[in-house]
Amino acid sequence: MFSKALLDRNGRKIEYREETLTGIRCRICPSREERGLNDLRIPEALEINKSCPFCPENIEIDTPCFENGERIHVGETTTFPNIYPFGENHIVTVITKEHCPHEITENQILDSLKGQFLGLKEKKGFASINWNYLSSAGASMIHPHLQGFSDGIPTYLTSLYINRSKEYFDRSGSNYWLSVTESEKESDRYLFGDEITWCANPVPIGEKEIRGYLPFCSFNDFEEFIPEIAGGIRRVMEIYKNAGNHALNMAIRFGKDEHEMYFRAFVSMIARINPNPESISDSAFMERLHFEPVVMTVPEDLKKINSRSQKY
Repeated sequence: MFSKALLDRNGRKIEYREETLTGIRCRICPSREERGLNDLRIPEALEINKSCPFCPENIEIDTPCFENGERIHVGETTTFPNIYPFGENHIVTVITKEHCPHEITENQILDSLKGQFLGLKEKKGFASINWNYLSSAGASMIHPHLQGFSDGIPTYLTSLYINRSKEYFDRSGSNYWLSVTESEKESDRYLFGDEITWCANPVPIGEKEIRGYLPFCSFNDFEEFIPEIAGGIRRVMEIYKNAGNHALNMAIRFGKDEHEMYFRAFVSMIARINPNPESISDSAFMERLHFEPVVMTVPEDLKKINSRSQKY
């Protein structure tokens, strides 16, 4: 399922890996850990932030409603349309009432996934459920929240996986995802799970990438597996915490019913460097897990900025 090549530079090992299905490549350099880039810096827990629109005293005032004039409430979670969307159908689920909890429970994750399902189930596009947790993972709001999409076309990376899976099926007559799941269960990357198999991805697209291989393809089948998926996500968070990582990105990508023969949905999670209180990363789940940058500046506007900068 992947190939690798090793390089030694003055005793420092570099490993080049390539995923056979897609051609995605990465470089693994364990010695970079010695640089101390991931010092423990996590924000202090805060119960309420009076200026935060996601805190309980503000959320029913400062967030928009769906077309029916309502928000979706599951447990302590609240789901509503994103006021600053960058997708066709872009929703937000606020996970906790606490502004910055030190722990997020399995039940809170479960309820937030249910909220996402309810917010997207009537949409006909390609669905994904995503999470930027903490500022160094690209979260503009520290209050923990999921973001969901249902777009007319899949994101670049989802499209790549669906198309290459179809090519694999046409060549071999077998489903790549069933093959890779069985293979990874026997590898030293297997972590836990049976019906949903959680493994370290052999060609990681981010630090400590862990994937949960789901036994279905379409978003229509998501609801049944939400409890098990929530438990797996919480366990991965604990793995990251024990490794010294607190920030993370997550994406759950889905196909459609017509892709069932050759594709399967999967969860992808990566650890991020712990937050630096002086900065917010501009690299979030879209950049890291979908390979589609979300930018703020219209390229043609740079000409105007350039004209104002001529004197320099």
